[in-house]
Amino acid sequence: MSTVTFKAASRIYPGTPRPAVDRLDLEIADGEFLVLVGPSGCGKSTTLRMLAGLEPIDQGNVFIGDVDVTMLPPRERDIAMVFQSYALYPHMTVAENIGFHLKIKKLPKAEIHERVLDAAKLLDLEEYLDRKPAKLSGGQRQRVAMGRAIVRQPKVFLMDEPLSNLDAKLRVQTRTQIAALQHRLGVTTVYVTHDQVEAMTMGDRVAVLKDGILQQCASPRDLFTRPCNVFVAGFIGSPAMNLIECPLTDEGAVFGSHVIPLTPAQRSALTSERITVGVRPENLHVRSSDGLDVTVTTVEELGSDAFLYCTPTSHPELQFIARSEGLSTIKAGTTVSLHPDHTAVHLFDTVSSERLPD
Repeated sequence: MSTVTFKAASRIYPGTPRPAVDRLDLEIADGEFLVLVGPSGCGKSTTLRMLAGLEPIDQGNVFIGDVDVTMLPPRERDIAMVFQSYALYPHMTVAENIGFHLKIKKLPKAEIHERVLDAAKLLDLEEYLDRKPAKLSGGQRQRVAMGRAIVRQPKVFLMDEPLSNLDAKLRVQTRTQIAALQHRLGVTTVYVTHDQVEAMTMGDRVAVLKDGILQQCASPRDLFTRPCNVFVAGFIGSPAMNLIECPLTDEGAVFGSHVIPLTPAQRSALTSERITVGVRPENLHVRSSDGLDVTVTTVEELGSDAFLYCTPTSHPELQFIARSEGLSTIKAGTTVSLHPDHTAVHLFDTVSSERLPD
């Protein structure tokens, strides 16, 4: 087990206008489960491949423990990687696939057998050890790929969207198993996903990337409750946070017919007279007045609650989502007013997009 440290690490592909990863500074603690998340093309897989040694580092350094691995080949970094594709050998049994790297290293057969059995027990694969990959489900194949990584007893696990080939139900089940397994093993793990729900439910911390730049790295709770800028606020959460630019007066930010007061610290932090208000769907209360007037376009019934998809009268180009009680009596085409919960409003400087202080 080891820490992982990126120090101003950059990857610049020839002929591209900007770095794929731009001066990344990130420290991952020993035994931590860190998730890299962001939209397609944000640099998360490139970051993982830089750590693995599969992509060169054009500027900066990467450390595993106290060792600078920037120039080391992959085989000397003591990492194990689980890819999106299972990459299993079809002619080998589960046991042979799991123990393949140990066989290559010419370890004693007794040790290989013991380590394969230990991994199979952890992953509930004991009854499948004699089967070929073709006779396994997608979830079982992914567990075999993980077993192959586990038996190597590496300093760091790297996982590149390992659940993307699974159906929705199996993804939920397998992500729970992976998180529980990682905590049991205590091995430093860097996990890449484009699915922010996956990131929030699995990671000890989550690093949000955009255009190769680290936006915020924090616990899932902190990302949700204190996003550092407009991008993180809109990216984290399902459904996403509602964001709207509001006029600013001496009384505060004007949210429809409602005014959200600002503290002196918030006013002094503003770089202009433009302010963006963010409110999550669960923190918007549906009223007949005293809020942001909207027209309900769609009602999504989920049984225990419902999501109202609305168009603000003052901003017809936007879509607002409010969570309501289940089996809602509100119908599409209804005009209502959305009133924000003052204790859960997020305020951002529109020009800089940065969060204002509380």
